[in-house]
Amino acid sequence: MKQITPIFKREFLGYFRAPVAYVFLVSFLVISVSLAFSRYGGFFKAGTAGLESYFVFFPWLFMFIVPAIGMRLWSEEKRSGTVELLFTLPVTTLEAVLGKFLAGWAFLALAIVLSFPMAMTIAYLGSPDWGVVTTTYLGAILMGGSYLGVCSLTSALTKNQVISFVLSLGACAVLLFLGFSSFTDSLEHVLPLPVADALANFSFITHFDAFTKGIVDPKDVVFFLSLTGFTLFLNVVALER
Repeated sequence: MKQITPIFKREFLGYFRAPVAYVFLVSFLVISVSLAFSRYGGFFKAGTAGLESYFVFFPWLFMFIVPAIGMRLWSEEKRSGTVELLFTLPVTTLEAVLGKFLAGWAFLALAIVLSFPMAMTIAYLGSPDWGVVTTTYLGAILMGGSYLGVCSLTSALTKNQVISFVLSLGACAVLLFLGFSSFTDSLEHVLPLPVADALANFSFITHFDAFTKGIVDPKDVVFFLSLTGFTLFLNVVALER
């Protein structure tokens, strides 16, 4: 596993060698803050010193933002032919997958943490529950890792970044909409009820909601980590085949 660190550094620093990274960070923060202060977010109307009205949009933002990060992880390597060069080095497929994934996850976590002025705002306006704020940030980072795991897998399946983005968007949308009763109700018409109920538990929203309330349920942590680990395992299998 000693080759993970060099790959991580190469990939993470690579984000900042192009202006796209800075555009992404600024765009993410502007959009997320704008949604919180919009009439849909109701940041001031909430009347509480909390960030729930800010983070409530994160599952939706991640559905579009994370595929934009993950689509280049392997598609670009395949398109340019550097994936063959990468695997001629003394590095295993698992090390390469983990190094590139952790770099993307760190970049996404940086984007989330840079929203700390929102936390400072609620601290100025009132007396927030910092335990709830901390768990919400933790949940957002874990959820972001799961999104990125899915996107890394789809990126390994194609050489085209646009196709990778579309596949990632579709997969993430399904895992998002599983948390809505109207979507699961439609599944009950084609699947047995126990199966439809089980699928509803695979929704990002279902497991992220507890974090926004200050609850760190082990089953939610296990879900995000398990989904991330499973998609990375499939990522390794896809590349080796």
